[in-house]
Amino acid sequence: MSESIAELSFLPMQSADLDAVLAIEAVSHLHPWTKGNFTDSLAAGHWAYCIRPQVDQAIKGSYLDPAILWAYCVLFPAVDELHLLNITVSPKLRQLGLATRMMAAIEGIAAQQKMPRMILEVRPSNAAAVTLYQKLGYEQIGIRKNYYPADPQLGTREDALVMAKSIKLET
Repeated sequence: MSESIAELSFLPMQSADLDAVLAIEAVSHLHPWTKGNFTDSLAAGHWAYCIRPQVDQAIKGSYLDPAILWAYCVLFPAVDELHLLNITVSPKLRQLGLATRMMAAIEGIAAQQKMPRMILEVRPSNAAAVTLYQKLGYEQIGIRKNYYPADPQLGTREDALVMAKSIKLET
């Protein structure tokens, strides 16, 4: 996928997007967010975006069709930091650099909004995500004990690594 073909459009997530979001969520996570989780985030005013190819570069019937959801993210803006709550790329489009480009765009939003820090939680067992965040300059600043459900039948839970990155603010 060339850079010129794969320009990303960050479009505000709408209720009408939730079926496509939930389809990706269901096949991407051990314990996916529910429709209620997404609806609550939208109602709470979290910044939620759907990522699709730009309309002017569309090719109907291909992955460049703007009707195809590539990825999405949900962000919680706090006073002095932007908290990444969910970032997910469609399984068919992984390993193409979309998450890296999305994170760069999200960091740009944080800078524009004068938020000097980004924070996120990640499962230690999600090695690909941990590696990506480390590569992007995120550092572990803590652990949230028993944060994620691990095995509902056993009632076990998994800790979360809390990672953060300082954002260079535009002066």
